[in-house]
Amino acid sequence: MKGSLLGVLLFLASFLTVYAQDFEFAQLNPEELDLKKYAADTTANAVVLREFGTARISNGFRTPLIFDYHVRIKIFNSKGFDQGDVIIPVYKTDNDQFESVSKIKAVTISQDQNGNVVRTPLDDRKVFKENKNKHWDHVKFAMPNMRDGCIIEYSYQLESPYVFNFRNWVFQWDIPKMYSEYIARIPAVYNYNVALKGSQPLTTNKAELEKECFTPGGGVKADCSKLFYVMENIPALVEEDYMTASSNFRSAITFELSDYVDYTGVKRKVTQEWKDIDLELKREALFGSQIKKTDLFKERLEPVLRGTTDELSKAKAVYGYIQKWFKWNNSRHFYSEDGIKKALEKHSGNVADINLSLLAALGAAGVDADAVLLSTRENGIINKLYPVLSDFNYVVAKVNIGDKSYLLDATDPLLPFGLLPIRCINDQGRVVSLSKPSYWTDLKASQKESKVYSLNLILAETGKIKGTITGYSMGYEAYNKRSAIKKFTSLEEYVENLDEKMPRIKILGFDLKNVDSLDHSLVETYEVEIDAYDNLDKEQFSFNPYFMDPIQENPFKLNSRSYPVDWGAPSDTRVSVVLNYPDTFELASKPGNVGLALPDGGGRYMASMEQANNQLTLSQMTQLNKSIYLAHEYPALKELFNRIVQTQKAEVIFRKK
Repeated sequence: MKGSLLGVLLFLASFLTVYAQDFEFAQLNPEELDLKKYAADTTANAVVLREFGTARISNGFRTPLIFDYHVRIKIFNSKGFDQGDVIIPVYKTDNDQFESVSKIKAVTISQDQNGNVVRTPLDDRKVFKENKNKHWDHVKFAMPNMRDGCIIEYSYQLESPYVFNFRNWVFQWDIPKMYSEYIARIPAVYNYNVALKGSQPLTTNKAELEKECFTPGGGVKADCSKLFYVMENIPALVEEDYMTASSNFRSAITFELSDYVDYTGVKRKVTQEWKDIDLELKREALFGSQIKKTDLFKERLEPVLRGTTDELSKAKAVYGYIQKWFKWNNSRHFYSEDGIKKALEKHSGNVADINLSLLAALGAAGVDADAVLLSTRENGIINKLYPVLSDFNYVVAKVNIGDKSYLLDATDPLLPFGLLPIRCINDQGRVVSLSKPSYWTDLKASQKESKVYSLNLILAETGKIKGTITGYSMGYEAYNKRSAIKKFTSLEEYVENLDEKMPRIKILGFDLKNVDSLDHSLVETYEVEIDAYDNLDKEQFSFNPYFMDPIQENPFKLNSRSYPVDWGAPSDTRVSVVLNYPDTFELASKPGNVGLALPDGGGRYMASMEQANNQLTLSQMTQLNKSIYLAHEYPALKELFNRIVQTQKAEVIFRKK
């Protein structure tokens, strides 16, 4: 996200006059109809030819917000047909307050087999409304008669009573756009903070002053700012693995009401400062008041704290107690649903019920702790230019002991002390204290995703490989493994499932250690038999020593990437394979050693093989030392994974002596 504040000043000292208007509906353009591909992105399945929208606050006592939208899209092939499934989200609060859609027009323009132009309009009876949840409906329709090479075009008007939520405009989609224009007419009585998100620049950013354009009634008149925003040749935002919410990077214009002047001439502030938010949260019955309920835990914690000698041991004991007491209902919010007392009685609750209970319990134990509001990775990065509580959707605890601090989330009984789930590793969170001003804190992984595999194998003349595979998992890797194990009712069932996933590998025995000891490495040991070959009655055979946890496909395929690669946590993977083979064979060839590194210590990959006395030893290490790789680091990261994939396809050749 580009955090630059455009700072709309509604009283303009100077201005430019701009003349812009909507384009004609369903106007035939032979060049557009004959277009076979988009030159700027020949891989595109569709392209927006032109897009136009306006938003204004209408005159009269009701003064609703009116949004008009019009778009024309070229469909190159059937993979672009999904652009014809149109969904218009409309918001509602109750039967008297809701958004509505009207004036829907839609047409598909195509050519028949004889080259004649065919216009197929949308049947009004094919437009329907779907109730999604308490606050959202979807107005939906499907474009008719879609075929390769057609053009679809539709327009509609949306009326909203929520004038404080001025209409945002998204320039960047998952298909490219040739031209996108948005005009916002804002009365001078409203002052909005306007922000440009994403990496794409505006082609046009201009304004003109309209005198006395707004007459809400009662003889009141106000000037308006008419704001023009245009982007041209906008590339598609193609989503790829290891990214946070696409809304963080999608180019868009957003509006946040800062203040307004009411009909009596009094200026009303809407956008708050953090000191206002702090006070609001401290007084909030479902937030600050819940943290203060330490009396609920004093008796409960007496046996829990027995034998603890310092603050850290107390904090760990309280954390473990809360983890075991509650079952998370998978609901996310920073406000308690019905208060932590009810949640305690039910042994269940949302994120806030559990983690506000944790904060109250820590307070009862005399441990210094504060709440941390955050937005999860899929919810998007917080705009820090001005506080908006609705941007947050999660709360965790921050324990302060000496000069160290620990971030805790008690919603998952498998998370060790001090390890946040990856969903919470998202830029920064806001620390909210009951006694101090709030402040930002980094949300960083406290541990790596680390795993070590050690394989000691013997290849027999029968072609079978027998031996031991030992795996050591630490940090996020241990958490992921424990989560996978706990999905099954027993260790035996987990191993049986593992055995079924590997048809050529038979697990003869196993031993799993520290499954429930969260502060220790998870250790897995398996006695295995591998059906590698029918037999070794041949002159030579090949063996791929990279069969343990290989990277079979490069996850990075884009020519360029405009947003970061975000793993959430650094990682470290090490594999050691020792293969003892029959003395009737000798090593004919083996791949050379490989050493690769990313710039600036960003990571490395190393693989080496040694052979001595009918024993082949492979040592392999993959290190990614950063949680986040920026867009300019993408080519090097992509090439590293290309080389790893190529290296791990290499085989060793054995031949008879």
